[in-house]
Amino acid sequence: MARHWSDIPAPVLNLLRQGTVIPAHPLALDEQRRFDPKRMSALTRYYVDAGSGGLAVGVHTTQFAIREVGLYEPVLKLAAETAAGWTSRPLVRVGGLAGRTEQACREAAIARGLDYHAGLLSLAAMKGASEDELIEHCAAVAKEIPLVGFYLQPSVGGIRLSFDFWRRFAAIENVVAIKMAPFNRYATLDVIRGVVAAKAEDRVTLYTGNDDHIVADLVTPYTLMRDGIPVTVRIKGGLLGHWSVWVRAAVQLLARCQAEAAKPAVSAELLALDAQVTDCNSALFDVAHAFHGCIAGCHEILRRQGLLRGIWCLDPNEGLSPGQAEELTRVAQSYPHLTDDAFVAANLQRWLAADSNQALKELAA
Repeated sequence: MARHWSDIPAPVLNLLRQGTVIPAHPLALDEQRRFDPKRMSALTRYYVDAGSGGLAVGVHTTQFAIREVGLYEPVLKLAAETAAGWTSRPLVRVGGLAGRTEQACREAAIARGLDYHAGLLSLAAMKGASEDELIEHCAAVAKEIPLVGFYLQPSVGGIRLSFDFWRRFAAIENVVAIKMAPFNRYATLDVIRGVVAAKAEDRVTLYTGNDDHIVADLVTPYTLMRDGIPVTVRIKGGLLGHWSVWVRAAVQLLARCQAEAAKPAVSAELLALDAQVTDCNSALFDVAHAFHGCIAGCHEILRRQGLLRGIWCLDPNEGLSPGQAEELTRVAQSYPHLTDDAFVAANLQRWLAADSNQALKELAA
């Protein structure tokens, strides 16, 4: 049965709309580049205990190539079952959806069957399609599961999307949120303008995916005109690859951003954190080498903390770029208040030693 956004449990929908930390879940592999369910489950438990409000699985940070090696459903299943077995509090479960229409609808059905609340729809496979074709594609997938729109930056495979596309996308009744990750101020405004023009701001919650501008996105009031009347919207939370690491600090940062955004003015001290977080991201996402090491950089932090055994990706050509490890050391030492090494160290063995759930046993067999 298709799922409508009104079918999402009220505590989960309220959490999504108030804004929360949703880490983009990495993929845990062993030295043979095989799925490592024990470490994958430990990561999920870390995100839950760090205070995240959800999980995004099967997305860019999880590696789109999981689909090519038969890991899409097992990975989504393990993350969902691990989280459900670890906490009873509400968590927003977002499954990544990719491919052309037939594949994306099939993945939406899988995610829905695993009780994911929404699907984050990548349009990378639709390069060359017209805007009408893109909207038709999105509407077809939205018949299966509530959608979270995804503006992925072109430098890592996304496509340029216009204001008019976002206006039409936001008008699709089963769209529940949009993750904006074009790493571009103009493009980010196109999304926000589109939502306002569609009069969808009460239904469509905005999330930042702009890892280069996280704090500023979260504290800026976006006041736009509609029919001569000002309409103010805000970016409520983050669904971020950056937030796959140092998650305890990210949860604290979002709480502070939300508290100060509710005041008449935002402190200069908080605004200074915007540059510090962006500096961290420059190392994590390997900006110096056009984002080549963006996944491996996150893996390296998790490896240093002991959560992952290595930085292996499904593609052997993906790894750290020259000098990236040194940059990661620099930002970790420069901004210890943005890390959570002590929190991880205090809980790591508990996350690794937790009783294996049935999904883990099946995957390890």
